[in-house]
Amino acid sequence: MENLAYTPRGTLVPNRPMADLTWLRVGGPADWLFQPADAEDLAAFLAALPPEVPVFPMGVGSNLIVRDGGLRAVVIRLGRGFNAISIAGDVVTAGAAALDAHVARKAAESGRDLTFLRTIPGSIGGAVRMNAGCYGAYVADHLIEVDVILRDGTPATLPAADLALAYRSSTIPEGAVVIAARFHAEAGDPAALTARMEEQIAKRDASQPTRDRSAGSTFRNPAGFSSTGRADDVHDLKAWKVIDLAGMRGARLGGAQMSEMHSNFLINAGGATAQDLEGLGELVRKKVLQSQGISLEWEIMRVGDFAPAADGGETAQGDLAGSKNDK
Repeated sequence: MENLAYTPRGTLVPNRPMADLTWLRVGGPADWLFQPADAEDLAAFLAALPPEVPVFPMGVGSNLIVRDGGLRAVVIRLGRGFNAISIAGDVVTAGAAALDAHVARKAAESGRDLTFLRTIPGSIGGAVRMNAGCYGAYVADHLIEVDVILRDGTPATLPAADLALAYRSSTIPEGAVVIAARFHAEAGDPAALTARMEEQIAKRDASQPTRDRSAGSTFRNPAGFSSTGRADDVHDLKAWKVIDLAGMRGARLGGAQMSEMHSNFLINAGGATAQDLEGLGELVRKKVLQSQGISLEWEIMRVGDFAPAADGGETAQGDLAGSKNDK
């Protein structure tokens, strides 16, 4: 970065360990961590950054495993300059760094219904990127448009209709950094919306290991949709169900464990490495494939290089998994 033609106003740190920035508390160092001061700072930085340098936008690390060898990229982490929330009529505008739960609460206070966001871990940038959803509602049901900074530093506003939002996926351009999103939110009684969110939280806490170090759901549901939360919800082809049938509830590898409370939650039970976590996940995938012929797809993003081999060989190259805002 010594030859970068632009001096950023934000913070640019070399060889930044990533473990403390992810909910699973694992991961080697990124070549660089950039925390821009504002959108203009981010745009100027990306414009000056050589196009061959990979960038990896990240949120609060709630849906992420950074491998033990670290990331050969510039990690872009949005902070206070990107977490504003404003409400005008039925439109809620949220910065990409705003927490999903905070957006849901602020909207409810103003009598606007984005309650589905309340139990989704992470921030708005990742929720948009992954078309996050629960209880039968998804970002796609409410999203109007997103503001992004493209990889070359150009600001753009992308309509939701152009993003091909599907189950846990979107087509936000490679290298683009989501900086804000606008949602349509129906009117509702603030007290009723708050009560609904409290009910959702109670239901979540009763069924998910919220006190453990996890990254939320580990695998996508083979059924291709989230749980509805209704009494008539069908559990066939739910990830937790096929994991149970494969006998992998509570399975351990090193410091990693598939939660006893909810078998689709991969947790750091103490001292886990990224290799433990990803290795256990791959073992689960293998067992499910062998027992039921179903190939589970990861919902947690895994990025970076594997740790150096024990014999001193070169670090194995992992997959940067694209330039995506994690949750």
